[in-house]
Amino acid sequence: MKDFQSACRPPLIFIRRPDTRGVPYPQAVVGALRVATAHWKTLILDNFHGFGLAAPLTAALTKLGFARPTPIQVQAIPPLMKGRDLIGIAQTGTGKTAAFALPILNRIVADRRPAPKGGARVLVLSPTRELASQIAQSFRDLSDGLGLKIAVVFGGVSHGAQIRALSAGLDVLVATPGRLLDHLDAGVARLDAVEFLVLDEVDQMLDLGFVKPIRRIVRELPKRRQNLFFSATMPTDIRALAGELLHDPVEVSVTPAAKTADRVEQSVLFVEAAKKRDLLVELFNDPDLTRVIVFTRTKHGADRVARTLDEAGVDAAAIHGNKSQGQRERALAAFRGGTTRALVATDIAARGIDIAGVTHVVNFELPEVAEAYVHRIGRTARAGKAGQAISLCDHEERDLLRAIERLTRLNLFKTDRRGAAGPKPAPVVRRQAAVPAPAPKRAHHQGPPRGGRGGRPVAGEPRWGERPAFRSNGARPGGEVRGQRGSQRRPGQPQA
Repeated sequence: MKDFQSACRPPLIFIRRPDTRGVPYPQAVVGALRVATAHWKTLILDNFHGFGLAAPLTAALTKLGFARPTPIQVQAIPPLMKGRDLIGIAQTGTGKTAAFALPILNRIVADRRPAPKGGARVLVLSPTRELASQIAQSFRDLSDGLGLKIAVVFGGVSHGAQIRALSAGLDVLVATPGRLLDHLDAGVARLDAVEFLVLDEVDQMLDLGFVKPIRRIVRELPKRRQNLFFSATMPTDIRALAGELLHDPVEVSVTPAAKTADRVEQSVLFVEAAKKRDLLVELFNDPDLTRVIVFTRTKHGADRVARTLDEAGVDAAAIHGNKSQGQRERALAAFRGGTTRALVATDIAARGIDIAGVTHVVNFELPEVAEAYVHRIGRTARAGKAGQAISLCDHEERDLLRAIERLTRLNLFKTDRRGAAGPKPAPVVRRQAAVPAPAPKRAHHQGPPRGGRGGRPVAGEPRWGERPAFRSNGARPGGEVRGQRGSQRRPGQPQA
């Protein structure tokens, strides 16, 4: 056994004799040594013990059921444990969060110190609220039992609880750039004690216009720190930003920048734009569509699609930037719990949201940025399971489809559902509750109701001085047109 262990150590593997003649070893010996090396590498790939993580972290991994590290974890954890800056390129769902959380937590465990008041030792920047919440929860799960102070900061909720958490001091702060800048401007946050900076989904943060906020946040950080960039794609502008902020980084990549998920079956349905909603409802006649994410380009489009599905008897909820944080959390909880069959979303949900068991992704509208297609369909076929991605494409979206095929280097399977092959009108199984029409109101220019100052207005009429309601077409009740003071003409006024 001792001889075998010696043979397994990579530094002892030579394939030539250490003499001046340079006569190679026999082929059989070379083959045996290669087998031993492969076995040594497999030991590391099969468990987390080869990384030298602290015992509480390995115990937490065992409790969570993480037995074998993913490729991005195998490549990223060793250099991060040595304190190197790093650029990590990997698709969502590949274990990126644990790849940077484990080395950081290991360093914190080895160097326990009080959390800085008003700041944090670790700062993780994320583009969306949902992803920030998920990252914070991953840190909590991996540090179970260590008593670390971890908080998440994002917009859409009150400042109070976030200010209290910052004032007490944090070990790990996960934040969206906008709300963090609010706290910096208010003087309730300080970043001069940050030891680790993590930028996750950097390309999406730049797409959302966060490059200036990121640079401003970085100016508040100490120069001596460890920097980590993680992203699904790495275009030129991201590399330029990395060159500004990182020092001699190690770059690891486990997939090409535009490679789509391997287990996703992808197809395209050509259809007229006016019949997309009918075709979408038809798709849900397939009982295999049990947990589906439908992507739209706009927030109002997401609401319309969710309403159409709900009227057709398909339980659906919409999630986008106009929804409050509570509405978004309830929609996600219903979708995870199986109460909702379809989650209609804008690209805000396309990154980092890990929802188990998504069977299908439907692109109701193709994204204007081809890279977003990769992130959208990455919501299915997670954790080794298979999935399907169906894209509805009208005539105006042909160029977007060609851009997607160029990026992914795929010729997607296409079916023509236009014309006679088009879908039937979507049925209306249940209608949305009708909003009652408002009662007629008195025009603004009219005087107080009869009875003088103390008279009581008729039911449904505004009190004197109230501003009348305008209708969407600019007309007031009673057929008056916006800009006219009344329906009667003044003496001598020509008739229109």
